[in-house]
Amino acid sequence: MEKINLSDLTQMMMELAKDKGFGTKPEDINVAEKMLLIQSEVNEAYDAYRHKNMTGKHGFEEELGDVIQRVLHLCGIFQIDIEKVILEKLEINKNRTWN
Repeated sequence: MEKINLSDLTQMMMELAKDKGFGTKPEDINVAEKMLLIQSEVNEAYDAYRHKNMTGKHGFEEELGDVIQRVLHLCGIFQIDIEKVILEKLEINKNRTWN
């Protein structure tokens, strides 16, 4: 499979959102609901990990993929270049200290 970047994945997610009626513009969605759906996927990933279900249907890997897809959907809706944002945040974190 050819390597693709986060912008490509965001575009693919937006095409899926259009096809499935998930919303493609801010006025099409409820942001709170979308954020809770991300949280739900995080919880599902944690449950899979806790039960040592790492791969396959409803496994840790798949649930993390669901988290990323939902985040990319929000990025697409709000036209956020998440790849750029992540790279900028990585630069900030290089010089940051944590206790």
